[in-house]
Amino acid sequence: MSHPVHKKLLKPRFDKIAPYTTPSLSHSVQTVLFDLDGTLLDTAPDLAFALNAVLVEQKREPLPFEQIRPWVSYGGMRLIKNGFQLSDDDPALEPLRQRFLTIYADHLADQTRLFPGMAEVLETLEKQGIQWGVVTNKPTWLTEPLLQQLGLTSRSVCNISGDTLPQRKPHPAPLLHACQLAQSTPEACVYVGDASRDIEAGQRAGMRTLVALYGYIEAQEKPAQWGATGMLQKPLDLLSWIE
Repeated sequence: MSHPVHKKLLKPRFDKIAPYTTPSLSHSVQTVLFDLDGTLLDTAPDLAFALNAVLVEQKREPLPFEQIRPWVSYGGMRLIKNGFQLSDDDPALEPLRQRFLTIYADHLADQTRLFPGMAEVLETLEKQGIQWGVVTNKPTWLTEPLLQQLGLTSRSVCNISGDTLPQRKPHPAPLLHACQLAQSTPEACVYVGDASRDIEAGQRAGMRTLVALYGYIEAQEKPAQWGATGMLQKPLDLLSWIE
């Protein structure tokens, strides 16, 4: 689907859905911040492997990757809850989650890669002098080694994890902390994510927001109603926002 390109700068809309357009942001963007799982990195293969490993250990049938993929943005707890069909108060939930995390930590970057086109996006941002960073709810003990193994740590201006601050997304504090580290104002940042909490956090922080439609979005979700500044069908679409 093609969409008109407007050169007029669009700001986030809090009262209604922002137009589904592709304006230029280059006049004011200093920093692009990315969610990690489902936005910057395709982590689903390794997370699905860990979940299925726990299922098999518990004498359960492994699940198809296509079934697991949309759950990934919600973290390990959701993966275990959905995979084992457990309630929030089930006493088996936490031991299974810990086992899942142990397995996942040993396979962080076996199959995880930048999404197709994202390497070019990062290179283009760097060539244009636009900083980029990561703001994720993933815990530091997983985020840091993952970025290190993929050679991204030294390239990003900041890496904010889910336990960096007392608050996590959808609270705006992690994004505002990222702004401080990047020495940018919220108005000069754009946040890209694949979950409604990402867009909410970005809006509350006063940033423009873009939905990564290529990420881990469940079928029943309606990202067009999240109120983001715009949508990205693929990572390379981001470049049309900064040209």
